Amino acid sequence: MNNLEGLLSFYRDGVLEAGCDEAGRGCLAGPVVAAAVILPADFNHQVLNDSKQINEKKRYGLRKEIEESAIAYAVGIIDNKEIDEINILKASILAMHKALDSLKKIPGHIIIDGNKFFNYKDIPHKTIIKGDSKYYSIAAASILAKTYRDDIMNDLHQKHPEYNWKNNKGYPTKQHRQAIKEFGKTAYHRMSFRLLDEQLSLNF
Repeated sequence: MNNLEGLLSFYRDGVLEAGCDEAGRGCLAGPVVAAAVILPADFNHQVLNDSKQINEKKRYGLRKEIEESAIAYAVGIIDNKEIDEINILKASILAMHKALDSLKKIPGHIIIDGNKFFNYKDIPHKTIIKGDSKYYSIAAASILAKTYRDDIMNDLHQKHPEYNWKNNKGYPTKQHRQAIKEFGKTAYHRMSFRLLDEQLSLNF
C-alpha cells in the first residue's frame, strides 16, 4: 500500500515490521541516535517523508503523530566516546539494535535505511538504500532519530554555545570547524573524526 508520493506501508506483508534509521552519522560532535518504529499496516500520511526533506517545526509535529500512531517505537543512543572506540558504522548499527531492544513488541521483520546492518536476534531483515523516502516505518524512524538527536544537541549547546550546536547540530560546518580551532575540542567531540579541514589545521 502506498500514497500519492509512493511511500510503502511495508516490505513484507503479514508480519509486524520495524523500520530503522539513524541520525548524526556524519557529525563531528555528539552521539549517533537511531530509532525503530512499528506502524499499523494501514498507516497513511501525506506529509511523512525523509526527515531531511521536512523543516524542523513539521518534524516535531510529526514526531507526536508517529508516537501516538505507532504500535511500538523506541530510540537508541551511542555516545561519542563509544563511537571512537568501535567506529561510526558499528555505532550506528548498535544504536539501531538498542532501539530494537527497547521495542515493546518483537518485530517479525526489520527494514533498515542504507546498505549495512548486522543480524539482530535472527529476525529477518532487509537493507534499503534511501529507505527513508520509500517506506513509512523507516521515514518515521528517521523523524524520531533526528528530533531526539536534535534535542540532545540543543542541550549540549547550553554547555558549549561557542560551537553553535543549536544550529549546526554537530555537523562539520565551516563555523563549527573554526570554533574547534579557536576554542579547542570538548568532551563531546569525536576524536576519531577529522575535526579540522586542511586549511584550519595548520599550527593546531
